[in-house]
Amino acid sequence: MTKGSNAALSALSENTGSVIVSLGWSSPAGDGDADVSVLLLGPNGKVRSDADFYFYNNPVAADGSVHLLDKTPTEDGNEDRISFDLTVVPPEVDRVVVAASRYGDAHFGELDDLRVTLSDAVGENLLRFAVDDPGKVSAIIFGELYRREGQWKFRAVGQGYAAGLAGLATDFGVDIDDEAEAADEDAAGTAPAATPEPAGNGEPAGPPSHSVPEPDPAETLNAVPAPRRTADETRPRRPAARPRTAKKRAAPPSAPQKSLGENDSWRPARLFPLSALKSDRDREMRATSVLLSVMTQVPRFGRRLTAAFGAPSGRMETFTEVSLPHGDTPRRPDGVIRIERAGKLWTALVETKTNGNALKADQVQAYMDIAARRGYEAVITLSNDVALEGTPLVDVRIDRRRKHQVALWHLSWAEVAHQAQLLIRHEGVGNAARTWLLQELLHYLQHENSGCHGFQNMGSSWVPVRNGINDETLCQGDPRALEVVESWERLIRQVCLRLGGELGQKVLPAQRVRRGTDHGTRRIQLADQLCLEGRLQAQLRVEEAPGLLTVGADLRTGRLRTSVEIPAPEQGYPLSWAKRLVRRLAEAPADLHVETLVEGDALGPRGTLERLRPEPADLLPKNGTQITGFRLSLLKGMGSTRGNTESGFIRSVDDAVHRFYTSVVVHLDGPVARRTPLPSKSDVAR
Repeated sequence: MTKGSNAALSALSENTGSVIVSLGWSSPAGDGDADVSVLLLGPNGKVRSDADFYFYNNPVAADGSVHLLDKTPTEDGNEDRISFDLTVVPPEVDRVVVAASRYGDAHFGELDDLRVTLSDAVGENLLRFAVDDPGKVSAIIFGELYRREGQWKFRAVGQGYAAGLAGLATDFGVDIDDEAEAADEDAAGTAPAATPEPAGNGEPAGPPSHSVPEPDPAETLNAVPAPRRTADETRPRRPAARPRTAKKRAAPPSAPQKSLGENDSWRPARLFPLSALKSDRDREMRATSVLLSVMTQVPRFGRRLTAAFGAPSGRMETFTEVSLPHGDTPRRPDGVIRIERAGKLWTALVETKTNGNALKADQVQAYMDIAARRGYEAVITLSNDVALEGTPLVDVRIDRRRKHQVALWHLSWAEVAHQAQLLIRHEGVGNAARTWLLQELLHYLQHENSGCHGFQNMGSSWVPVRNGINDETLCQGDPRALEVVESWERLIRQVCLRLGGELGQKVLPAQRVRRGTDHGTRRIQLADQLCLEGRLQAQLRVEEAPGLLTVGADLRTGRLRTSVEIPAPEQGYPLSWAKRLVRRLAEAPADLHVETLVEGDALGPRGTLERLRPEPADLLPKNGTQITGFRLSLLKGMGSTRGNTESGFIRSVDDAVHRFYTSVVVHLDGPVARRTPLPSKSDVAR
């Protein structure tokens, strides 16, 4: 699409009752990020109330019409997705504005390939609009959905706002509560209640503003008795909270209560026992039943898992071991999810695998055919494997000639555990009983006998590739190197899920590739690099971290390196920077490596934290070269085996990232603007 053009959704697909709008971008440095937002506008072009403003502090509409989903990594950046159920958008809403903003001093001119795509309920991309040359604006309206003669249309907008998210929302009638006002309110909330100043007679100057004046006795006798007012009615009404664009900080989990058992051998009773699981079939049946039952009893959790698949918000029921006709032999999918909304049904078949069991293409194909014949909307596969962008886990044949199309989606057990952990530890689900149910589910998934541990095997090519690197016999183009690169990418995505669940913050892989490079080409390049250098490397973008977290595995030396680069402050003196950094790292490991980054290709001073603590000045370059930042690194031995055991490679990577973040990164300041280099003498002369 071009700027200003529009298209009717019904002309592009028959499955546009619910749609997914994805806002995407890429970053040359790999660390760029943005946040989506949505505004529902009435006929006057304004929101009906502040509740019509959906953003990172208000991500879900109560009626299910809007749901801001998690970010999804792509080959050269990220996509932030929004699920719209257009069938339940209130009739008084004429337009739905889709925008994005950057936080702090960042602007969209620092990002590349800004784009918006719209896909239908089965995942088919219908529209794409690219925003060219956005300039130094911190908010952009990418597009809008609007009604015209009873139909929904999409218009490509591409309008920037220099005033950021708060300015954009204010223009559409939202009453924004900025950070200064929020701080004032918080301070007032912790202060004692104010007492009116006494008058000259020692009595209060007057009644509080909410007090009721004494009625006239004569009027009282002749009046009809009124119903007794409840305590809630007599209490003064508090004004509705105004939206705050300052990002909420995730609340740390509360400490668990002390057990009443006499010792650790007393095991608490569990809702979902695991001792009776003897076979993989038992594990699949139990895991499916446990998950689907909790999804119905904890609606927010069920909605969190199904919204990304285009499911509407409504009454959910789940079933297991349902027999469906298929030729001469009926098929029994592991589960069925049905959601009712406004008299319409959305149905998905569920196929589950546990442990290292792979999905079978013939099984999934049969369920796709059954769903198409019966008018179901989706087939959801669930296993320990992690799907990669552009690389389907199973190859199925989709008949595009059918009028009814079925969407195929995949969910990993690691993603299920991640969403449960976010709700338990950081966001909440409404009451103690639902929280307990989620805790029981999470305990079940994390138990060694459940078979739902997530990605847990680097594959059969891991040992031959590692040996080939050590023997220098691994050649470029070896398909086994490509398999290891794909397994490494799956592992990194799982590490992001686990760390993000613990922190309550977004953790995503950051890609540094050229714009337009497809998934296959990028992975082939990484496989060739592995053959030449013997190293695997990835970068993680952690929300509110000072920089990208880099994790690398050197297969030649058998060591893992986790590191982060911190830009130099824009003000102050280099010695002050060094001293402050060492003070911030007072509780960091003594073997932490600290390196000074300087302009050009020269190497700066470096040393362990143990040696630098008494002499922070050792971090300063001797020749006065300008400091651009600091690099902090931890080294540890990597696991050798391909599995997830104590000595396995997967466990060692997970532990290394967790240790580095909790012992180093948490002590650092949040993101800062990158220091602008001073102009050289030649530049000044010009």
